[in-house]
Amino acid sequence: MHLRIATQDDINDLLHLEQAVVEAERPYNSHIKANNATYYDLPALISETNSQVLVLEEKDQIIATGYIQIRASKQSLSHEQHGYLGFMYVAPDFRGRGLNRLVMDALMGWGRAHGVNIFYLDVYAENQAAINAYQKLGFTPSLVEMKLECA
Repeated sequence: MHLRIATQDDINDLLHLEQAVVEAERPYNSHIKANNATYYDLPALISETNSQVLVLEEKDQIIATGYIQIRASKQSLSHEQHGYLGFMYVAPDFRGRGLNRLVMDALMGWGRAHGVNIFYLDVYAENQAAINAYQKLGFTPSLVEMKLECA
C-alpha cells in the first residue's frame, strides 16, 4: 500500500469515490439530492496551500481517501484556527484494517506541522459505526446540529 498526496490527475477517481461517500450517507439524510450531489471542491482542496488531500493506493487503485483543511475558528474559541477533516473513505473490501487511522494520522501530522493542534470533523448522529471509529482515535462529540422540517 502506498499513501500519497492527491494530484489533479486523481480527480476522476476521487469524484467517483465522493459518490460512494454520498451513497453511504444517503440513509442518514433524506434531503441529499437524488442526482449530482457533491460535497467537496476537490480541485481547490488539492491545489490550495491550506489543505491536503491524501489517497491510499493498493495496486494503483485508490482504496482510501481523506483531506484536511486549515480553517479559521469561531471568534469565541481560544484557538484561532483548526484542522477540518473530511472525505474520510475506505473502500468496503479494505475496511477494518486500520486504514482510516493511517490516513487520519498522516493528515493530522500535516496539520500539526502547520501549527494546528485542534481537529474537527462532521459525522451523522445515526452513523454509530463511524462515531465509534472516530472515538477510538480520541475524538469526542462536541456540537450537535439540530434540524427541523416544517411542512
